[in-house]
Amino acid sequence: MATNNKETIYLPLEDVESEHCALIVEKGLAQVKGIETHKVELNNRRAAITVDNSAAIGAAVKAIKDLGYGVSTVKHTFPVLGMTCASCAGSVESIVKHQEGVIEASVNFATGNLTVEYLLNMTDATKLQKAIQSIGYDLLVEEENKQQETLEAIHAEKFQKLKTKTVWAIALSLPVVLIAMFFMDMPYATPIMWLFSTPVVLWLGRDFFINAWKQTKHRSANMDTLVALSTGIAYLFSVFNMLFADFWHQRGLHAHVYFEAAAVIVAFILLGKLLEEKAKGNTSSAIKKLMGLQPKTVIVIQANGTEKQTAIEEVNAGDVILVKPGEKIAVDGMVTSGSSYVDESMLSGEPVPVQKKENEKVFAGTINQKGSFQFKAVKVGRETMLAHIIKMVQDAQGSKAPVQKLVDKIAGIFVPVVIGIAILTFILWFILGGNNGIVQGLLAAVTVLVIACPCALGLATPTAIMVGVGKGAENGILIKDAESLELAKKVDAIILDKTGTITEGRPEVTGIEWLNNDDATKDILLSIEKQSEHPLAEAVVKHLDGVQTTTLSLFDSITGKGAKANHNNETYFVGNKKLLAENNITIAEQLQKQADEWGKQSKTVIWFADSKQALSVIVISDKIKETSVEAIRQMQDMGIELYMLTGDNEATAKAIAKQTGIGHYKAEVLPQHKAYFVKELQSKGKVVAMVGDGINDSTALATADVSIAMGKGSDIAMDVAKMTIISSDLTKIPQAIKLSKQTVATIKQNLFWAFIYNLIGIPIAAGILFPINGFLLNPMIAGAAMALSSVSVVTNSLRLKWKK
Repeated sequence: MATNNKETIYLPLEDVESEHCALIVEKGLAQVKGIETHKVELNNRRAAITVDNSAAIGAAVKAIKDLGYGVSTVKHTFPVLGMTCASCAGSVESIVKHQEGVIEASVNFATGNLTVEYLLNMTDATKLQKAIQSIGYDLLVEEENKQQETLEAIHAEKFQKLKTKTVWAIALSLPVVLIAMFFMDMPYATPIMWLFSTPVVLWLGRDFFINAWKQTKHRSANMDTLVALSTGIAYLFSVFNMLFADFWHQRGLHAHVYFEAAAVIVAFILLGKLLEEKAKGNTSSAIKKLMGLQPKTVIVIQANGTEKQTAIEEVNAGDVILVKPGEKIAVDGMVTSGSSYVDESMLSGEPVPVQKKENEKVFAGTINQKGSFQFKAVKVGRETMLAHIIKMVQDAQGSKAPVQKLVDKIAGIFVPVVIGIAILTFILWFILGGNNGIVQGLLAAVTVLVIACPCALGLATPTAIMVGVGKGAENGILIKDAESLELAKKVDAIILDKTGTITEGRPEVTGIEWLNNDDATKDILLSIEKQSEHPLAEAVVKHLDGVQTTTLSLFDSITGKGAKANHNNETYFVGNKKLLAENNITIAEQLQKQADEWGKQSKTVIWFADSKQALSVIVISDKIKETSVEAIRQMQDMGIELYMLTGDNEATAKAIAKQTGIGHYKAEVLPQHKAYFVKELQSKGKVVAMVGDGINDSTALATADVSIAMGKGSDIAMDVAKMTIISSDLTKIPQAIKLSKQTVATIKQNLFWAFIYNLIGIPIAAGILFPINGFLLNPMIAGAAMALSSVSVVTNSLRLKWKK
């Protein structure tokens, strides 16, 4: 951030409506380190600040958001073009972070994406693009729907060019190697080698030199710098020896040339890059599969009943779409006529097709089976569930795991350190190497530059995350960020909500007992329940289908207890027993007896009463999901403590816990108490996962270390949660934990390989074994090893795909 001249930065504020709000924001900003002056301009709805470092702007935005207010920022993901290694990603990230108005920026080398949050009033995508272009890279700034196609075209073209270059480099290097190994005594051997190696180094390898020069202009260095230095030194040294052989002959030394080393290094590194590009393409196959699920055109039924082939971009909410047997469903909607079975496995991971009839939801990306039906488009474009899933998977694949921060720091200083080691190697050889000291020193320095590989380090974590997140998505487990994927393996306590999580979440009324068989107040009961938003109220409304409603006044929903309303100057209550007790309402013995009986059967009991006595008791039951018992057993076998929290009564909770095998449960828990319970477990040193599906679970989900939402639950729960189980099947949770363990294990293997490769390879390249056994590493072998190190890391990440 350019702040040396103490320029004023304006933060556009949201929800700051009064002087009181402004004062709260002022106090919040006063606590932020690095802010020198601050003032909230209420009329302009902005905060004016001056800062002494760029990090203070992000801290200011976070402070304002933590106070419950908003800052108008834009968060975008852009593909970065021209990056060749992890150090490039560091350079791009650094330049973007220092742009005016940027709050946070992160570049993921594996995905090739920049995720940036910025203030719209201070910068835009074009300014960021210019900044990135100034250091030799580029940013793809296009509309999101076109971005992917353009990017794929660019990648395909890049891959093809790389393939051509690699083939030519290998073809031209082969004669040079053969001459160097077997035919050095033939006439004109050296000029022939020069003739073949020059196009390899200076033409096919020109990008290494161009990129290295761009980096040097900005006092930076990356992998291209290492390759350019090593091949350039080997090539120029060989040209000198070819033209001025007498210089060495006069000193009693042989004028060796190393054209084969320069050419083969370029060939091997190009081959490594080609294999790496191919492997990296496979790591993002989950996204490609998801994107391929949406058809390009649909049949829209016109107002006059005719059918019209329409491009997917032109479909609007409200359009009626015809789906024929075997076709993919293009957008989210509601069936209006016809029926069929739909394969939803690509979204939920569940193989059994789901029946769809009138008034049932269908989702983009799912495949119709043998029937045909018409449906009304409800969500189109970016609003569809498939679009949300793709966006979520992309964001997660592009996010950085906590372990990556350390790796980024190492990658940032890696290249300068390697150049330092290469120079030191040359100096030591020059001093201690005797007659051949200069030649051996140059060769050793070249070998050090060639063998060092920052790419293996840069790819170790993100490729594993990409494959892990993609595998989760293919199995109906949506993971929002790398941090939760890394943390899930540590979970040792899981809190499960009951309704909709352990049970089906589709409660049904299975009996009503009326006082004195008087059901004349059914219309009042129906009218109250119609205004309530509780899932149990829905069951009562469904049961009383056909009953007329009546007018109510003073309706009031009482959180965690029920609801009340007035009718003809009398107050009526619908809710749990606690609500009746608080209002001193009497319960007739026959109703209490029936309620006790139902309670023993693990069924939910609700009461309907006027201001004096209970008028009826209603029993509602919610089936336990078929997979819940098995999932609970699997989680307990993994050594995880399970807790069930429910707002339901003690008897129901006890019965459900007994049927499912859960040892710990709490009944009649209010929504805010779920969050307290999460904190209580955390204070005991537990890593807590919360699993829920409703709005009432959102606070607890936000508090937990790992939050898991059920896909068939509320949108709020899914927004808050870091993981979503699309099918709402609990057996996916042990799968997610296993996936976390496998991913973290892969990251550790990758990092170990990348570190150990460099720790062993660089000293051997420098000639550490020479005094012991006379071994010197050939620069060509070093080039091959360097190429293989990156490929091996990506290949190891791809192994995750095949694990169960």
